[in-house]
Amino acid sequence: MSSHNHHHHAVSGRNLFITIVLNIIITLSQIIGGIFSGSLALLSDAMHNFSDVLTLLIAWLANRLAQKSSTQNRTFGYKRAEILATLFNASVLIVIGVFLIVEVFQKFYHPEAINSLYVIWLGVLSIVLNSVSVLLVKDDAQTNMNIKAAYLHLLTDVMTSVAVVGGGLLMYYYDLFWLDPLVSLLIALYLISASFKLVKESVSILMQFTPSSIDVQELIAMIKSLDAIDNVHHIHLWRLNDHDIHAEAHLDFTENVTLEKASQIIDILEEKLADTFGINHVIFQCEYNRDDNKAEIV
Repeated sequence: MSSHNHHHHAVSGRNLFITIVLNIIITLSQIIGGIFSGSLALLSDAMHNFSDVLTLLIAWLANRLAQKSSTQNRTFGYKRAEILATLFNASVLIVIGVFLIVEVFQKFYHPEAINSLYVIWLGVLSIVLNSVSVLLVKDDAQTNMNIKAAYLHLLTDVMTSVAVVGGGLLMYYYDLFWLDPLVSLLIALYLISASFKLVKESVSILMQFTPSSIDVQELIAMIKSLDAIDNVHHIHLWRLNDHDIHAEAHLDFTENVTLEKASQIIDILEEKLADTFGINHVIFQCEYNRDDNKAEIV
C-alpha cells in the first residue's frame, strides 16, 4: 500500500533564463577583466558567478525533466538528474577553489601591481546584475527548493562583489595590492565550503541515507501509538531528490483485520507521516502472526 503526493512548482522559465544570461555576462566580463588587470580576486569572483550559472542551469533543467512522465523503463522518471549534476558541479568547484588557493599563495609571495579600475567597475557590474537576478527569482524561491538555493547563492554573490569593490578601492587609493590575493582566498574558501556541503548532501541522497530531518525512533513511536499496530520493523527511509521522501516498513497488526480496515489504518498513518516528517511516498507491508525478522533496521 502506498501514497503518492507530488506537487512541483512551475518555475518561470523566462525569469530564470534572463538570470542565467546575466550571470554568464558577469562571468565572462570578470574573466576578461581579471586577465587584463592581473586581479586574482576578479577571477575568483568570476568562478563564484560561474557556480551560479551552473546552479541556475541545473534548476532550470531539473524543473523541465521533472515534468517528464515516468515510463516502464524509468519508473522514477528523471528525479535524480539534478542530484547527479549537483554532485558533478560541486566537485568541479572544489577543484577550482583549490586551484585558486594555490594561485593565491603565489600572489602573496610575488605581489604584482593591479589595474584597480577594472576591479572596481566590474565588481560594481556584478553587484548590479546579481541584484537584478535576485529580484527576478525572488518569487519562485518561495515555493521551489532548487530556486531557493540559487536565490541564496545570488545574495552571497552580491556581498562577495561588495568585498571585491572594497578591495579595489583600497588598492586604487592606497596601493594595498596584497588585498587582492586576500579577497581571492576568502572567496575560494567560501566556494570550497559551500561546494563541500552540496557534495555531502548529494552523496547522502544517492546513498539513500536516512534524511537528517527524521528521528527514526520518533517515527517508530508514532506508528506504534496506533492500537491496531503491534510492531513495526524492516524500516527504510530515503530521499529520492530534494522534494520527495520515501518510507517503507513491515507492520504487525494486533488482529487479523480485513483488508478494508487495514487500508483505513494506512490512510491515518500516511497523513501523520506526511504532516510530521514530510514523507510523501509510503509503502507498508501488512502482516499478522508472521514469523520473520522483527528487527527495526534490517
